[in-house]
Amino acid sequence: MPKNIVLTLTGRDRIGLVDHVTSLVVKRGGNVGASRMAHLGGEFAMLMLIALPESEIGVIDQDFQPLRGEGYQVSIVQTEDSKKYEGWLPYEIEVTGADHEGIIHDIAHYLASRGINIENMDTSSNPAPMSGTPLFTMKGVVLAPPKLNFHAWSDELEEIGDKLNVNVTVGLVK
Repeated sequence: MPKNIVLTLTGRDRIGLVDHVTSLVVKRGGNVGASRMAHLGGEFAMLMLIALPESEIGVIDQDFQPLRGEGYQVSIVQTEDSKKYEGWLPYEIEVTGADHEGIIHDIAHYLASRGINIENMDTSSNPAPMSGTPLFTMKGVVLAPPKLNFHAWSDELEEIGDKLNVNVTVGLVK
C-alpha cells in the first residue's frame, strides 16, 4: 500500500531540475499527487506530495544525496492524510493593493487568532503598468471552524484590510 511523503527541495535554479527530481520519484514507483514550484530570486523551491510504495520510503532519501552534494536542501517527511479539519468550511481569500511591509503578517496573524487554518496561499508583488508602483496580491484558501460566524470574521478581516489600505475579499470556495 502506498504511503505519502512530502518532499521539499530548494537551491539554485537550473534547467532540468524538475525532470531530474521527478525521474528519481518515478524510478522508485512514486507518483506526484500535488506540487508547488517557484523561481524565487535566483533560487528554485519545490514542494511535492508523493505517493510511494512503503518499501521505497527509506531508499528514496539516498537517491537525493547527489543533489545535496550540489548544495540543494532536500527534506523528505512521511505524512498521513489528516482528518483534523474534517467538516471545516473552505473560503477563498484575495488581498490586493499597494505593497508595503506587514500585509502577510497582519492577515496571517488575524486568521490564526480566530483559529482559521491557511490551506494554501500565493503572494506576489509586481509593478503597476503605468506608475511602476509595487502592487501586492495574495490569493489563497483557508479553512474555518464550522461554528465560527462567517460574517463576523470576514467583516473583521475586511476592516484589517481597510487599515492596511488593501482590498480584502472572502467567499466560499466554488
